[in-house]
Amino acid sequence: MTRTPYRAAVLALYQISVLLGIVLLPVALLANRAGIPFPLGRLLGRIDSAYERTAVAQS
Repeated sequence: MTRTPYRAAVLALYQISVLLGIVLLPVALLANRAGIPFPLGRLLGRIDSAYERTAVAQS
């Protein structure tokens, strides 16, 4: 039963991070042109792997 709230929290975090990535895409592109690294890819990768682990554990 404790897996269900965890999975729901990870799903919500995943959805929020994807939305954040879409919203911040223009900022990331401008920062990239200015030579400033923007670590959104790492954040999305970590949350994606956490979501995948919970999806596999649910199966």
